[in-house]
Amino acid sequence: MCGRYAASRKPEDLALEFEAVRSEGQPALAADYNVAPTKDVYVVRHAKERDAEGLPTGGGHRELRAVRWGLVPSWAKDVSVGNRMLNARVESLTEKPAFRKAAASRRCLVPADGWYEWAKRLDSPTKQPYFITPEDGSVLAMAGLWEVWGRGEDRLYTCTVVTAPATGALTEIHDRMPLVLPPDRWADWLDPAREDVTELVEPTPPEVVAALELRPVSTAVNNVRVNGPELTARAESVSEPADQPALF
Repeated sequence: MCGRYAASRKPEDLALEFEAVRSEGQPALAADYNVAPTKDVYVVRHAKERDAEGLPTGGGHRELRAVRWGLVPSWAKDVSVGNRMLNARVESLTEKPAFRKAAASRRCLVPADGWYEWAKRLDSPTKQPYFITPEDGSVLAMAGLWEVWGRGEDRLYTCTVVTAPATGALTEIHDRMPLVLPPDRWADWLDPAREDVTELVEPTPPEVVAALELRPVSTAVNNVRVNGPELTARAESVSEPADQPALF
């Protein structure tokens, strides 16, 4: 499961990294080192291009857009449904009504510095938080889905993070992980013409997982009201995680 992550990069840097165009009329999101559900987050999606009359031209481009984390299907009666749609499991993308249509044509990338997971400790009943981030400081691209709810000026754009079984050293902390996509898989994931999502959800490559740092951090991150770069700093004197992963 991915229930908390960090995203500190400026929108202009993300637009350059993902070769995307920023959505017009949106103020920049502030750096957030404790991104929690229902917050506004950046996603990269395929946006259809339209002419002066609002009709599709057949073209498209990558767009960097701020959306709310917690997917709200178009058929939902109210937005509170999104509070339960933070993650979408790869195993059921084509089965669950909330995700099926989005998985076919409304896929996105969710940029992140890294994500947090909590593991049981051998010496304490308190779970130990870890910040999982690329060792080289590069940006992560988590696979996601996006949706739009409502019409006109009341339209709400939302997203969910796709998760998969954990692999490699990550299994020592948790049994799930975000589906992290390397750059050579971004284009296929965003391509709305690729409707068979089962062909796109191969596990994160082992070399990508091996290049992640599993960094123990302070329990201050447990409080969603606490924020700042210090949350991602390495904590000292941390015990090894217990054999059985904790479900967060």
